[in-house]
Amino acid sequence: MVLTVHDVTKSFPGAEGDVPVLRGVSLSLERGETLALTGESGSGKSTLLHLIGGLDRVDSGSITVAGREITTMSDTDRAALRRSDVGVIFQQFNLIPSLTVEANIAFQARLAGAFDADHAARLSRALGLTEHLAKYPEALSGGQQQRVAIARTLTARPKLVLADEPTGNLDEATASEVLGQMLRLVRETGAALLMVTHSSSVARRMERHVNLSQGHVV
Repeated sequence: MVLTVHDVTKSFPGAEGDVPVLRGVSLSLERGETLALTGESGSGKSTLLHLIGGLDRVDSGSITVAGREITTMSDTDRAALRRSDVGVIFQQFNLIPSLTVEANIAFQARLAGAFDADHAARLSRALGLTEHLAKYPEALSGGQQQRVAIARTLTARPKLVLADEPTGNLDEATASEVLGQMLRLVRETGAALLMVTHSSSVARRMERHVNLSQGHVV
């Protein structure tokens, strides 16, 4: 298993006390598998993604990523895990405006000490970015910027890719094309993919689909 989430709970402070968001969530994901995570607004989808990515801490339960229990890790160790084994793709592209496309693509892999120029070049070609490598993000369309974000994540060869509405800012045709490219490349690299989405059509393109409702997987 690349990912095992066991009986995870998480609450946040509210005006009248703590508000439970996750109430004993469990799920697992194998290498090369794709999973859609859906649920109504406020159901805890993004919260769960942030916990898996080590961006926040659980109240109780455990999360194991690539054989490592992350819920007891230090912030430094969790950051190192994100560099080496976990890739995160957000709805906002989060590219570095002062770096070229080529440098943005290499950024995460260089941080992890795992940059492979040939691998980066293959991903750039597959995502139609070769002719844009010398440009800066502001010169690209939204779809092109999201392709750069996908290439940046996959260049580091993560074992687990977490995607939070990665095509939510794109028009329907561009979103469908970018999603198809991402799914193909994730399969080719052997990574597992957990994607948060509101779209039933996107969810249908994943191998598995779970729904969060009132803090529970249903």
